[in-house]
Amino acid sequence: MKWIYGSLRLFATFCFKCFGRLEVYGAQYVPRYGPLIIISNHLSYNDPPALFVSTPRVLDYLGKIELFSNRWKSALLRLAKVHPLDRSSTGVDALKTALKVLSQDGAIVIFPEGRISPTYSMQKARQGAAFLAIKSQAPILPIGISGTEKFAPWRMVLPLQRFRVNIGPPFTPPVLEGRIDKNAINAVSDLMMNRVAILLPEDYRGVYEIKKTDAPSFDNCPS
Repeated sequence: MKWIYGSLRLFATFCFKCFGRLEVYGAQYVPRYGPLIIISNHLSYNDPPALFVSTPRVLDYLGKIELFSNRWKSALLRLAKVHPLDRSSTGVDALKTALKVLSQDGAIVIFPEGRISPTYSMQKARQGAAFLAIKSQAPILPIGISGTEKFAPWRMVLPLQRFRVNIGPPFTPPVLEGRIDKNAINAVSDLMMNRVAILLPEDYRGVYEIKKTDAPSFDNCPS
């Protein structure tokens, strides 16, 4: 299984770096060991492979169950450690899956917006990622992706485009005491998404547009 995963990463790296212009910033921020929640904006079906290539960790993903309708595609997704997610359910199964990955010191990728942005700018996040962060208290690694919307998924092996993965410093969610209500979850969610927004060019930030004077300063922050 590990050699198949490694082969997929090697092939994707070859395609993105030889037939495209993948730029990765902040790779030094990725923790090599321990539980990790990776959060990112979501522009395209090209985003998971871009993260796959850009981080040295073995990554687990949650993918909508509709992606698993084809037998061969389903097999490939499972080899890439994508777990089916039924978005029509309450989300309990997704939470259990993510917590299991984290309990085994794994890294789980979450797109908090819950879907590809139709405008390519950040949309309001759903509460699932923030609730997972609060529940697990695992470190959170924010990542901003730009440019993956410029080529179709079928061109993934031959992107011929410049795209960027910008990785910020990890942080831990605040410890909340007592009952966790919607306001608390929303506050943590906004904190998480603002950490992603500052890693993006301004026209990608959408509802999380923030002034640079209000944002943390990162060495790898794009202009």
